[in-house]
Amino acid sequence: MLDQFRRLGAGLSTITERWVPDAWVICLMLTTVAIVLCIVGAGATLEETVLAWGAGVWNLLGLAMQFTIAMVAAHACVASRPVYRLFDWLASLPNPGRPIQALVLAGLFSLVMGYLNWAVCLVSCALFTPFVLKRNPNVDVRVLICASYLGLGTVWHGGLSGSAPLILATPDNPLLDPASGTAVVSRLYPVTETLYNHFNLVFLLVIGATGLVTTCLLHPREGVRTLTPEQAERIMPKPPEVDPPPRTPAEFIDQNRFWILLAVVLLGYPLGHSIVTQGFGTSWTINAYNITFLVLALVLHGRAPSFLRACRNGVDSAWGIIVQFPFYAGIFGLLQNTGLGKWLGDLFANVATTTTYPWIVYMYSGFMNLFVPSAGSKWMIEAPFLIPAGEQLDVSVVTVLLAYAYGDSTTNLIQPFFAIPILAVTRLRFGDIVGYTFLVAMVCFVVCSAAMFVIPAHW
Repeated sequence: MLDQFRRLGAGLSTITERWVPDAWVICLMLTTVAIVLCIVGAGATLEETVLAWGAGVWNLLGLAMQFTIAMVAAHACVASRPVYRLFDWLASLPNPGRPIQALVLAGLFSLVMGYLNWAVCLVSCALFTPFVLKRNPNVDVRVLICASYLGLGTVWHGGLSGSAPLILATPDNPLLDPASGTAVVSRLYPVTETLYNHFNLVFLLVIGATGLVTTCLLHPREGVRTLTPEQAERIMPKPPEVDPPPRTPAEFIDQNRFWILLAVVLLGYPLGHSIVTQGFGTSWTINAYNITFLVLALVLHGRAPSFLRACRNGVDSAWGIIVQFPFYAGIFGLLQNTGLGKWLGDLFANVATTTTYPWIVYMYSGFMNLFVPSAGSKWMIEAPFLIPAGEQLDVSVVTVLLAYAYGDSTTNLIQPFFAIPILAVTRLRFGDIVGYTFLVAMVCFVVCSAAMFVIPAHW
């Protein structure tokens, strides 16, 4: 039975690698579909539709910059010497003769990082995996990558960096615009109502444990695929560069720790003051999240040249966000500036009930994630019709939000986009691992589906 599932997963990977185009091309395909729906479903003219798309194209620039900084700050945190030494120590903890211990370590590391920060999880798991492989030569490399993938496939969107919850908690976000008369929500939703919702916290524990146990059970007893010591050494990341002693006045000024201290105080003090005076729930927004990891990166590097070099390298991993967000904003403009959002909302409300709607949102979000692997931009596309449809069915914004977040996480396990960093480091193909990640996704799907039928419709 397990072998049949693995073959099914490998076959699915072959199909997606052959037929699914680049994410930017998919964005344009979705734009085409949205334009057709505006004309056929919502009754807009072609000119009205094109003008609505153009009116929305620059509306998400602030959000795009926020998510770009999130990715850059995450990379800067991981690309520091203290973190490199920490990875080497952690990888030495499991017994090399017991590969399950290595899976548990990699899985727990991924779950913790995924809960804290999706971008840190993406980068740190890719860099941590070679340390584990070098120290634990008996672990199956395919299942280890599956374990390292768990954070993004289970807990991340319900964690501290969850894109959709942070958007609804951030003042002046594009979904909260009473002046335009097209606001999707009427108020902010602090993270105490969403990320720290009791249901969400229990769900994350259950789904994280489900993914970890399933992964450990999948480790083969025979036919284990391992790396030779030479292969493990070859994929090891190099230690971060050490800046040489300053030789000129300019280099002396650059390497002075005062600049780091100044930046830490300027960034950290206002955030700390806000948390103390206004409370964590109100203060924890996308901006607060970015400040936290920028401060952490500054402290870990200690000197400006090292910090700036890590940030410059991190921009490479954020280019997709920079390029794609304006085009997703165009789709957002279609939903906001034509009758498309209302038409889709009515359509969803007509095919669902109060009981089934969370599961439908979960399924829809997971399906769309296969084509649009950008949770923040996808939420901006879907929220304008998912939330009104939920209101028609007496399903709260928080319930719709959580159902969306869980669906977005589950299909990350079979989404090749998020596997790119770890596969690039380990030099494997997605087809090598998707048989295992597919099985974990199926088990998580069953658990999540059950959760969608017990989640409260309103709070």
